Formats: sequence, C-alpha cells, structure tokens
Amino acid sequence: MLLGAHVSPAGGPANAVARGVERGCDAIQIFNQSPRAWRARLYTTEEVAAYHEALDASPVEALLIHAVYLINCASEDPEIREKSLTALTNALRAGDQLDAVGVVLHPGSAKAGDVTAAIARAGEVFREALAESDHCPLHLENTAGTGGTLGRSFSELAALIEAAGGGDRVGLCLDSCHLYAAGFDVRTPEGLAGVLDECVEIVGLERLGSLHVNDSMTPLGANRDRHAPLGTGELGEDGCAVFLSEPRFEGLPAIFEGPGFAGKQAEVEDIQTMGELRVRGLTARGVPSRNAG
Repeated sequence: MLLGAHVSPAGGPANAVARGVERGCDAIQIFNQSPRAWRARLYTTEEVAAYHEALDASPVEALLIHAVYLINCASEDPEIREKSLTALTNALRAGDQLDAVGVVLHPGSAKAGDVTAAIARAGEVFREALAESDHCPLHLENTAGTGGTLGRSFSELAALIEAAGGGDRVGLCLDSCHLYAAGFDVRTPEGLAGVLDECVEIVGLERLGSLHVNDSMTPLGANRDRHAPLGTGELGEDGCAVFLSEPRFEGLPAIFEGPGFAGKQAEVEDIQTMGELRVRGLTARGVPSRNAG
C-alpha cells in the first residue's frame, strides 16, 4: 500500500512532489486546477518535464488527480454538463501529461430528479471525456449519499461504469469515510471483508484503482461527508487500522485528504499516524510489520 496525502501543486506539479517528500509520502494527490473555479489549467512542457524529473528523483511512486468539486456530469442543465465535460477532459489530459494513476471524480448528483436518467447523462459525459483524452484512467469515487449524489452503492457505481462504456480506463476510488457514512460498517476486518465481497460481486475488484483513507465525523449511515483526523472520528483508530491493512488493498495508493491534526491539510504527523495504524492493523491480522510499507 502506498501511503500519502493530498498536497498543493502551487508553483507547478514538481512542487507537489517536493511537498509529498516533506511529508514522507509514497503517493500524492493534487487538484489540477482551482477546486472551486471553472478556469482550465493544463501544464506547460517545462512544468511537465520538471515534474517527471522531480518524481524520478523522489520516493513518491504514484500521483492521483482529484477533479474539481464543481463538476456535475449528471446535471439536467446543459451548460453545467458542458462545463463539467471541459473540466473533466482537462483533468484527464493533465493525468496523461503526468502519468497519473487516475483522475478521481465525484460521479455527480441527480438532485431531486430521476436517478436512472442522471446516470445516463453522466455516462455520456464520461464517454466523451475519455474519448478526448489519451490513457489516464477515471476513478469514480463512492459517495456518502447526501441528497441525490450518485455512487452511494455498488449497484449505482456499476451502473455508472456501464454508462461510461465499461472500458478498462474506468475504475473506482473507495473512500472509507464515504463508505461508513453511506451505511457500510467497515470498522472490523469481517465488516470490511463483507463490503469488499459485495464490491467484487457487483463491480469487480479489478476496477479498484485507488483509496481515500479518511475518518468520519458523522455516525454510520448518516449520509453526510464530514472528515475527521485519522483515528479521532467514528471509525476510530481500530477502524482506520483495519482499512489500512486490508489485504485486497495491497499496492494501491491510499490518500489521506484531511483535516489533519494541525489543521486543514495533511502534515508529517498525519502520514506517520497512517503508517502506525497500518502496522497496528497488520499486527492484528498476524502479518509481519516488515510488510507495512
């Protein structure tokens, strides 16, 4: 498992690598543009070259890009869908430039409308964005289920993947906080194993490309996306340790998004805590700690 954090790419993506190294990360996640603005951002040739040089010289092994929050590919508003298409295509093209493991996307919201129709609208945008980019995968993130958000269940995620064309570039990002808030109790090895068995049956574990490891401020099934510093929320230290030591997650980038112990962004202490909780989980499973990396 590649432990890491969401970091700022201010000044160029090479600086994101440096910030990951400062925090002791094996993997990093960035926004490719302002998360709350539609303004497009693609990297220059010089920025891309500097990024790859920095990455090759660092212990960071994987990059994820998180698409901007404004995107709603399922919107009934044609203007919003068009803006969403442009932003998602730009994110995937940035992923092509930086050889990202994937672009993580909140699938969208039906709001008060029909879910089946919303999934079809979202799928159309996904297909076009994938066609307008080269090779970077798209990772649809499971959601907490607030309002009409899509992706709260594995059946919805499977329907979204099918609507996107079902190709090899469409995968999943599983968020521990969102799973718990959506009613999946992943605090024990048995509970998490049962949830993943359901994922295997409905979606296929081969679709799983990345993880978000976040604690939850809200109780099981609350359908609200509220993160807490690792080990301090409803999942607690034991629940986070379980998620960080799940055997079927081996090799995946696992990103802590925050808030951290010291504030909004993740710092060294948060990544150290991830590592300690992973060792704790592996030890409880009877796995030697030398496999904790």
